[in-house]
Amino acid sequence: MPFGTSIPFIELLGCELQVFGGGRSEITLAPRPEHLNAFAVVHGGVLMTLHDVTMAAAARSATEGLGAITIEMKTSFMRAAKAPLRAEGRLIHRTKSMAFTEATIFDADGVACSHATGTFKYVPGWGASAAPAAQVPTD
Repeated sequence: MPFGTSIPFIELLGCELQVFGGGRSEITLAPRPEHLNAFAVVHGGVLMTLHDVTMAAAARSATEGLGAITIEMKTSFMRAAKAPLRAEGRLIHRTKSMAFTEATIFDADGVACSHATGTFKYVPGWGASAAPAAQVPTD
């Protein structure tokens, strides 16, 4: 389990964790035909998911045993994204309970396709020992 726990949706997409540590993450994705939109480029929802998981991984990489729940994110799409993709995430700032992050997705030529910023709430537990979703604190 490269992400430290099973994340079924991320496994379905085919995301692969390459770098995890010190407030940084890198995740690659080789989009399949079902990930494309009507213009035959990667769907924005796939890109937003890749941003989300990359930023959460960057936030978690600077903690021990904490999960990260998305509070908000903003995504800017700069150009059509064509496979394969590489997302780089960075923890910009953290407090005891919050993480402020950014991520950029690059195409096969190393050109930035989209950029996102996100805020995450740290929650106790991660992986096999994590509390069921109904028990995750939301305040």
